[in-house]
Amino acid sequence: MTDKPSNEDFLRLADPLRRELLAHCYRMLGSVHDAEDLVQETYLRAWRAYDRFEGRSSLRTWLYRIATTACLTALDSRGRRPLPTGLGAPSSEATAPLAERPEMPWLEPVPDGMVGAGSDDPATIVTSRESIRLALIAALQHLPPRQRAILVLRDVLKWRATEVAEVLETTTAAVNSGLQRARAQLSEVSPSLDDPVRPLSAEQQARLDRYMAAFESYDVAAIVELFTKDAVWEMPPYTGWWQGPESIGRLIETNCPASRTGDLRLVPVAANGQPAFAVYFRDGADYHAFAVQVLTMTGEGIGHVVMFFDLDLFDPFGLPRTMPAADRAFASK
Repeated sequence: MTDKPSNEDFLRLADPLRRELLAHCYRMLGSVHDAEDLVQETYLRAWRAYDRFEGRSSLRTWLYRIATTACLTALDSRGRRPLPTGLGAPSSEATAPLAERPEMPWLEPVPDGMVGAGSDDPATIVTSRESIRLALIAALQHLPPRQRAILVLRDVLKWRATEVAEVLETTTAAVNSGLQRARAQLSEVSPSLDDPVRPLSAEQQARLDRYMAAFESYDVAAIVELFTKDAVWEMPPYTGWWQGPESIGRLIETNCPASRTGDLRLVPVAANGQPAFAVYFRDGADYHAFAVQVLTMTGEGIGHVVMFFDLDLFDPFGLPRTMPAADRAFASK
């Protein structure tokens, strides 16, 4: 007779799955903070029920079922998390006053390291960069929660329709119909899950380096040169968005608090499988957390920048809110 599994067994076997479960909850919820909470809830539920786990499915599948159910329950009382470009408003006049909606639950970026997408070694990647790109996460937010779950389980995790039907307590036909509708709604999204994320070329990396240097020297003309002709800039919690290098340049000149070299410092990070920067603004002897930028690179230049002003996002990246200007490690980044 086989002994029942112990709670110690659960912790040993389940802990290596934590990052991919966080990625799953993030795709569903669009918030790194909510995803962390739901993963914690998933593990608590699973730990309490582990002595009843009969092993008819793998532990991984069982945990995904619990996490998906928890996410759907949470979404019953939460609205979608958009980006400004997802609100349907046209691009804004660069010199107009900024309209802000701090009460809205905006989409959040996720650090690559938290979801296992921070390595170039395929053996260590538990989350594909294609499946966490910011444009895709933003598009998923427009799907009803159950359609979102169907698409993620079927197209990202490659579950069978019968497995998804069991989790959602519905029929296989309903799963297939929901997947068809979800795919149709996302058909205009670019990039899609089928578009591979490639490592930055030497030219793209050099462009990123010039972008960082231009911001730190507050050279708006140099910043503008790095954008594609149809580049988009948006910055929640502000509801507007701006398109084209000239419009973006005027926006920066009009609203950026920097005025001279050294006012800003950019720390390279990685989010959503994309290049990103934590931006600090100097006030006196210290630099203070200001924003997190996530960039979309194309072959022609920088095509999209989302600048998140939620300072709570510095915590998931493991970055301090304040950094002395004299800190050598910081200054060398």
